[in-house]
Amino acid sequence: MDPSSQNLLLFLFRNRKALLLAPLIAAVAAAIFSGPWFITPLYESTVVVFPSTTNSPSKALLPQNTYQDEDFLEFGAEEQAEQLLQVLSSDAIFDTITTRFKLIEHYDLDPSSPTLRTDLHEEFSDKISFERTQFMSVRISVLDQDPQMAADMANAIVDLLDRVKSRIQRERAAVGLNLVKNEYQKVRQELRDMEDEIKSLRRKGVHEYEGQSMVVSEQYATAIAEGRGDKVIKQLKSVLDTLAKYGGRYVALRDELHLMKEEEVKIKTKLDQSRVDAQQVLPATFRVNAAVPADKKEYPVRWLLVVVSALSAFVATMVVILGANTWKELKEKLPS
Repeated sequence: MDPSSQNLLLFLFRNRKALLLAPLIAAVAAAIFSGPWFITPLYESTVVVFPSTTNSPSKALLPQNTYQDEDFLEFGAEEQAEQLLQVLSSDAIFDTITTRFKLIEHYDLDPSSPTLRTDLHEEFSDKISFERTQFMSVRISVLDQDPQMAADMANAIVDLLDRVKSRIQRERAAVGLNLVKNEYQKVRQELRDMEDEIKSLRRKGVHEYEGQSMVVSEQYATAIAEGRGDKVIKQLKSVLDTLAKYGGRYVALRDELHLMKEEEVKIKTKLDQSRVDAQQVLPATFRVNAAVPADKKEYPVRWLLVVVSALSAFVATMVVILGANTWKELKEKLPS
């Protein structure tokens, strides 16, 4: 047998009482002090949600100008999951949950403390956690001494998640709706102005420039060739002069009016979509499961504390005995 192994076995045998007694005492102490008399047991409730890829009802459900319509039933990926985590970490969630469940009193914090919000944040972070899973879902876990309250808080956080994200989206959609509405009104006013000007040109005698000028030109040439009276020729000449004077403007207005009507249709479609987005919001998440009260405590794990305490006491006892023996040997070797 290796001499070092023999020395180790000899060391363990010589100090067997201390090496057995210390872990035993530590294990008993850990079993006692990890009981409900000293440590309040905590129960965990969990909710798992998947983010959605889109929260725009108009893009998901209404016809689009492109073929790349979004599937509002599709689960989101990493980017959407990270967005949910950012919303969950917002003050809107923190303040609402704190107020609704009276966490200052529940966590037995001093309301007059100058560091009350910091203390509350620390308790909140210790008891409530948000994490992204490998499947791109978001897990919301709540620890509390009351299992029913833990479940209620977890479910409330998910409800708030949808509300907060929906509120942010509605605020942005309302701004977009106002912009599109103003642009639509501007286009409508320009259309009315052009239509009024075209009516004015028609009252002057310009109705359909190309066909009208062709017919009048033929009549004018025929009247001259046939030697009709000056009155007829002057009337036709007057019409041609009017067409020459206002025809270019009429053609430009007519073509521009056609383009503006196409633009009006596009903006009207965008206006309808913006109105839907401002008034209706799709849920931001797919809830896999709702939180339920736990029937078994999550903390403390009593057997784990007992095992860790016993092992720690065993190692500590070994270190102390080795240190004491080494110091004794050094003292014997030092000259007196």
